[in-house]
Amino acid sequence: MSELDGFDTRLLVLLQDDAGLTNQQLGDRIGLSASQVSRRRQRLEQAGVIRRYRADIDPLATGFSVVAYVGVALQAHSRQNASRFRDLVRMLPEVQEAHALTGDVDYMLKVVVTDLPALSRFINDELLPHDSVRNVRSSIAMETLKDDNRLPFPAALR
Repeated sequence: MSELDGFDTRLLVLLQDDAGLTNQQLGDRIGLSASQVSRRRQRLEQAGVIRRYRADIDPLATGFSVVAYVGVALQAHSRQNASRFRDLVRMLPEVQEAHALTGDVDYMLKVVVTDLPALSRFINDELLPHDSVRNVRSSIAMETLKDDNRLPFPAALR
């Protein structure tokens, strides 16, 4: 995608804070017509800059009280083994994020489950038996201090 201009960036900042804003509301805030916003929004969606829209659901309010970060070391470091692991991760709804890392673990997973027995089942029944996995190390989040996933656009654009 070509460079984002100031209107595109301000549009992204507003959508990041509230994806439910209408094109008219967005246009009023950034100085464009609703149809101009619609065209820009569609272009940003088609280019993959805007990946999706979704509701931000409180995990605690819905019974998901355990957040764990699970480091995974692979059994072998080959393209085929990494592919098998990636396929596994994509199938596991408990995994909210998965990142390939440098260092002593190959992947870090952010996992959300209802309770500690569910975390134990996830690790012992899903991860450890998989032939791509050598070992796992988990850390349980005791408190979430920040969870907004917003990109740090300059304050002047807000």
